[in-house]
Amino acid sequence: MQTIGFIGVGKIGLPICEHLIKAGHKVIGYRRSSLADFEKLGGVKAKSPADVGAQADIVFTCLPTDAALEDVINGADGLIKSSRPGQVIVEFGSHPVPVKEQYVKPLAGKGATFLDGEVSGTPGMVAARKAVIYLGGPADAVRTIEPVVADFADSCMHLGGFGAATKVKLVNNFLVALHIAGTAQAMALGLKTGVDKDLLIKAVATGSGGSTAFAIRAPWMAERKFLPQQGSAAGLAHYLDTAKDMAAEAGVATDLLDSLIDIYARAVPNIGDRDVAAILEHFETRRN
Repeated sequence: MQTIGFIGVGKIGLPICEHLIKAGHKVIGYRRSSLADFEKLGGVKAKSPADVGAQADIVFTCLPTDAALEDVINGADGLIKSSRPGQVIVEFGSHPVPVKEQYVKPLAGKGATFLDGEVSGTPGMVAARKAVIYLGGPADAVRTIEPVVADFADSCMHLGGFGAATKVKLVNNFLVALHIAGTAQAMALGLKTGVDKDLLIKAVATGSGGSTAFAIRAPWMAERKFLPQQGSAAGLAHYLDTAKDMAAEAGVATDLLDSLIDIYARAVPNIGDRDVAAILEHFETRRN
């Protein structure tokens, strides 16, 4: 088995690392906060991103902000310091294509390949191997990492050149946000009717109105189970803003997207650190 690097071992990264470790890989990890849970799984703590890169030919990163990605790659102890010919680095965090794209040439100058990656799924879906991995970039580099990806996800798609994964994720998450908001408004209505809530959920989930978002979050809404957070409302709202930028560039109408952006903008402050399913509350009181 291989030595795999992972930088940004958070809610998505930890279950990925657990699968990799169980598959027999040695996983070298780094994050600025505690790695105690990672080490309990058998992961090996690194001193810096450069230290991770020095020990692994395949490095996955999953960074929450553009600034974090910049520091991990170009910082004083960044991956650029230890990148080398044949190395493949994949960023799973969501950033605008131009932000990710700026690291392709510098890393290529060291002989490394930088891939555009995205994870479609909640931490729970990642843990259950039900998340889908999107990849964009050179086919040969994708083929190099596919056997490793297969150790933590049952579905992996190469969507084309660099940036394709991010673009597809934006389309996907626009629909996720739409389906969750639709589920919330439908559940706010359904729960007020006096119908048995379990039968309501079963009927809709197996009917023509069902969706993955409904199947996952309608039960949470019915039970008001909003913790622990599986999906951030603020994070989902951020995708909508980026999707609007992409739509503007493509010349696509944004009527529905604009309404959704407004709904999330008003709901997010009240949701706080709870799961996005708490958007149910936004629809429970009539607004004139």
